[in-house]
Formats: sequence, structure tokens, C-alpha cells
Amino acid sequence: MVRPSRNVDRALLASGAALYPRLGCAGLSVRAVAAHAGTSPGMFHYHFESKDDFVRELLQRFYDDLFEQIAPPAREAGEPLARLRQVLLVLGRMLRQHAPVLRRVLADAGAGHAVAVQFLRRNMPRHLKLLLQLLAEAEAAGHIAPRPLLRLTFLLGAVLAPVLLALLLKESGLLPTLARPQVGPQVLSDAAIAQRADLALQALTTGDFHA
Repeated sequence: MVRPSRNVDRALLASGAALYPRLGCAGLSVRAVAAHAGTSPGMFHYHFESKDDFVRELLQRFYDDLFEQIAPPAREAGEPLARLRQVLLVLGRMLRQHAPVLRRVLADAGAGHAVAVQFLRRNMPRHLKLLLQLLAEAEAAGHIAPRPLLRLTFLLGAVLAPVLLALLLKESGLLPTLARPQVGPQVLSDAAIAQRADLALQALTTGDFHA
């Protein structure tokens, strides 16, 4: 008996990745994914036991691909704050690129979809742990004072949150007309992300944050 090609499961996952940001867990039906991939629901069930298993694998592959980009800068040689800066830059670029998926996962988790909740519980600690480890190294080197959780939340709010907020305001049409041309260069660009990272890290090493 000839087994169906593994190209089919890859096509199904690619279709799921394309449809998930718009449809979410509730709307991502087997028929919709199969039709988008140009195959049959029967082939979907051949490769995946259930829709939940499919969404679980889809989200996990998405995060694993992202984590492979986050982890290397954290493990390079050099000062911990310099490595932390590189991780923040990667995270900022990834948020800009994948914001629709991340917003959908958060919305699905908020709506109580178990697959999304389990995904966040399994994976969110991974990159937070990476950031906390770098802050701990910087503390041990005497570059910053204790209170790592305070510093972590400050960095996330100063460097990364503006990306999600700007994209949300831009897509919703809530930005004032005069501000719209500035969103890219002043908030979403690589240069803007890097400037916020530099300002935030400078704040950690001087003034009240160093007390």
C-alpha cells in the first residue's frame, strides 16, 4: 500500500498557518484547511488525529521556529547586557512580523480554548526564562542592581509593547492622520526598536533603576 506523501501534511500545516490568524481555533475547520491545501478532509484525518492535535502541532512549530532565532544571541560570548540587547532586537522584529498570530493565540486563550492555553503555559516561560537569565548574569557582573522582575517588565513594556500597540492602532484605524506616517520609522522600524532597547538598557544601569 502506498502511503500518502508527507508533502500533504506540510501543505496542511502551511494552510493552517495562513488561516489561523484570521479564523482562530473556533473557525479553523478541517474542511477549511483541507480545501485551502487542495486536499480532502480524509487526508487531514490521515495525518492528524483531530483538529486540536493539528492546532497544537501548528502552534508548537511556529514557536519552535521563533525560539531558534531567540536563543543563539543569548548564548553568544560577550557582556550579558549586550546579549540581552540582541535578544530584544530579535524579539521586536519577530513581534512586528508575527503580531497577527500572537494576538490570535492570546484571544483564543482568553476565550478558553484549551489548545491555546496549554500552548502559552508550555512556551511563554521559555523566552521569559532566557531574559531573566541574562538579567541575572548582568546582576552578577555588577552591571545592574537586583529586582530582576521589575527590570524584565520594564524592558518588555519599553521595547516590545509599543510594537504590538502600534500595529493594533494602525490596523484599527484609530491613529490620528498626522501620526500614521510616523508609525513605521518611529515605532516599528529596526532603528526604532534598537533605539528603545538602548534607552531602556541605559535606564537599567543609571538613575533610579540602579538604586
